[in-house]
Amino acid sequence: MMTSQVPWRIRIYYALPAFSLAVIGIPVYVYLPKFYTDTIGIDITTAGILLLLVRVFDAVTDPLIGYVSDNTRTRWGRRHPFIGLGAIGLAAAILMLFIPPQVPGSEQVFRFGFWLFALFFFWTLITIPYESLGPELTTDYHERTTLFSLRDGGLILGTLVAAASPDIAGFFLEQAGSDDLERSRFAAIAAVYAPMILITVILCIRNVPEKRTEDHIGSPRRGVRWRDDFKTIIQNRPFLILIAAYTISAIGSNLPATLILYYVQYVLESQRAGLFLFAYFLTGILCLPLWIGISRRTGKKRAWILSMLVNTGAFFGVFFLGPGDSSLYAVLVVISGIGFGAGLALPSSIQADVIDYDEWVTHQRREGRFIGLWSIAKKLAAALGVGVGLSMLGAAGYVPNQEQTEAVTFMLRTLYALVPCICNALSILIIVFYPIDSKLHEQIRQEIDAR
Repeated sequence: MMTSQVPWRIRIYYALPAFSLAVIGIPVYVYLPKFYTDTIGIDITTAGILLLLVRVFDAVTDPLIGYVSDNTRTRWGRRHPFIGLGAIGLAAAILMLFIPPQVPGSEQVFRFGFWLFALFFFWTLITIPYESLGPELTTDYHERTTLFSLRDGGLILGTLVAAASPDIAGFFLEQAGSDDLERSRFAAIAAVYAPMILITVILCIRNVPEKRTEDHIGSPRRGVRWRDDFKTIIQNRPFLILIAAYTISAIGSNLPATLILYYVQYVLESQRAGLFLFAYFLTGILCLPLWIGISRRTGKKRAWILSMLVNTGAFFGVFFLGPGDSSLYAVLVVISGIGFGAGLALPSSIQADVIDYDEWVTHQRREGRFIGLWSIAKKLAAALGVGVGLSMLGAAGYVPNQEQTEAVTFMLRTLYALVPCICNALSILIIVFYPIDSKLHEQIRQEIDAR
């Protein structure tokens, strides 16, 4: 049964997988492309195209897994079986992708593409049902912000650890006298994260309850075609506003995530990218309680807009930096990090309210469908960050491990700093039209509960 207040024990167990799944963040989006282009020897344009194609693949699997999960009825629940199976496959894919053998170039490209697709498929198999658990746990407008802040706080903390993991692994491997440092670092990361994913998922499944099947208003309806089912979702005006604003903002935020290693090395001429990432994510974690408080006072929409204004105001200055400006860059990174956590937790909490609105209109609980479409937005945004960012660098003349031309550094500054600011500005213009506040949500819940 859904409750208003979620016990802290369940909150913690629900947040645990987010910590371990963060390995699909910085290590995959930031470090892995550079590892495969600069160490393994895959062409940078080829890597960018593969990373873009895998997101197109996700555009099919995300809503499909959401739809199947919504309509699955087993004695273990709708979500738990998918989460467990996905964890096993994801752990295997991480081991295979992070520990590549010494094989010829064409075979390496095929192997990279195969396991990359496998990794994202199994990640989808976990994340769609896992994130669908959240809106089921509570119907309270503000409790959801607390719940998703804790979950996304676990994601940020996990990202912080994952971002530092190559440096941590590198330190110990250097002490041990490793011959092939880059390969050994990724092998060590895989050896830690593959079992960690399995352990945290098992703990979540065992301790976070699902709604009983008979509690679901939206049991599968005979005679309803998937096309008609999807049509009712895209007619949900609050959801369309939310996902449009979020997607544009996410495109902007994923470009810096993809390009930070290149920007720091070739524009700032610094080797401290790991330290800057640590400061950014640590600031995001520490400021999450602040945004929970602001949201309770001003509402989720206004708090999210304010967080984007803070992030954009700071990051705009990064466009004008150059060699030797590492200290100023560090200050701007910390300021922009203040709004980082809110950009994860608040849209997730708003999305749960949109799912309630859909239930009010259709008399169905369809978390999986909405989470699937939401996941497409996240992953396509990341794909554009990787695919477009790396491809445009290649077109500008990027050459690995060499001093870059002025055209390349200008392209880096534009993609890394200026484009994200424009994306946030467009996102703010869209989200101002979002209509659901705490009062309207309370009315929606009262009418649903009265049925």
